[in-house]
Amino acid sequence: MAVPIRNVSSPGYSDDLQMKTDTRAMSVATALFFMVGFLTCLNDIVSPHLKSIFALDYAQTQSIPFFFFSSYFVFSYPAGKIVERFGYKKSMVVGLFVMALGALGFLPAAHLATFALFLAALVILAAGMTVVQVAINPYVTVIGPAATASSRLNLAQAFNSVGTFIAPFIGTYLILRNTMAPATREQLLAMTAVQRQAYRVLQASTVQTPYLIITIGLVLLALALAAIKLKPQTGHTDLTQDFRPGAFAEALSAPSSIWKHKWVIFGALGIFTYVGAEVSIGNLLVNYMGLPQIAGLRESIAGYFLMCYWGGAMLGRFVGSAVLQRVRTGPVLTVAAIGAFTLVVISLLTHGHLAMIAMLAVGFCNSIMFPSIFTLGIQDLGPLTSKGSSILIGAILGGAIVPKLQGIVADHIGLHRSFFIPAICYIYIAAFAFAAIKRPPARDSLLPVEPV
Repeated sequence: MAVPIRNVSSPGYSDDLQMKTDTRAMSVATALFFMVGFLTCLNDIVSPHLKSIFALDYAQTQSIPFFFFSSYFVFSYPAGKIVERFGYKKSMVVGLFVMALGALGFLPAAHLATFALFLAALVILAAGMTVVQVAINPYVTVIGPAATASSRLNLAQAFNSVGTFIAPFIGTYLILRNTMAPATREQLLAMTAVQRQAYRVLQASTVQTPYLIITIGLVLLALALAAIKLKPQTGHTDLTQDFRPGAFAEALSAPSSIWKHKWVIFGALGIFTYVGAEVSIGNLLVNYMGLPQIAGLRESIAGYFLMCYWGGAMLGRFVGSAVLQRVRTGPVLTVAAIGAFTLVVISLLTHGHLAMIAMLAVGFCNSIMFPSIFTLGIQDLGPLTSKGSSILIGAILGGAIVPKLQGIVADHIGLHRSFFIPAICYIYIAAFAFAAIKRPPARDSLLPVEPV
């Protein structure tokens, strides 16, 4: 019979003694967040590149985030089962190898210049990311004091933003800078089938070297993580365990259904709208800055300005991590959501550099949204944490639905005016955050722990 003791496997854990954050585990987590951020943001460079290669309209271009983020929904439940069965660390290793397989898929896709193969590679890459995300987000919340879980997750997400900040520069330099001036739709239609395919192969070849390097990096990171033995501090002793969510849950009475926890549901809708808005803006920014009424920038130049959007998110997460040490999550999230809504509306109602700067500045407001919503969603779930995590990660489906919807709308009313859709998303996030202001802080959990 398991003896109930304090469990480090659930958010809300604290000990009689002050628990310290496991810096070694935190270092591993930040490296994984960096890779996830880098690869996700690289899609914002690949999307306009594929748009020009295959002469896609906005709705077709938004198939890229649609397939990529739909994978989070499709694979989130299996990922949750993997985490429950194998634990956080082993699941992250599996996820990294799957990510490497997806990155490797870009090589034959570029060699054959086939849009369907690019989408297939993205799906595999996203499947691996889903496993990593389902494991890594709750993992960060349990490797330190419950009171600073939101701050710790914001800090880890800040390194995710370091990846998103660097990705536009590297992607633009290695991919967009080395391409020829894109052919117009009319020029492509005027080519013979052989000429068109030769043009596409030449343009697509610029993605091969970056994704080969990424593949090697992911494999090395997976091997390094597999070799590390993490030892979280519990306050009384150090236990080497795999942080299995709900360990020895059978020693307790049967936990209630995850669907009875309303904050998980509201949080999932918050993740849906946040990811949808952020991805929709980020994925269309290069094209947006290329509009004559906005800035008229070429892709190879606009790609560098994309760094401002993701750089703002990076800066905001470092600032947010410090602020959330002193201010509760609800008020901070409320201010961020209202700020993002205001900036999108300014961009909608103006033209030129003001519209461009306002849209780029939305990245700063986005910064603390995902980790804050996620932390509020899984707060006090105890043995249901992995299930709550998989639901919240599954809600990343918003990154598929919202951009696709905006792409369809943009084809009918124009790209500039279509940004009213992200504005609506920020209204819901502001309402969710405002409701969280009166929510009680995280409570301690008394659960059994499973040594491995």
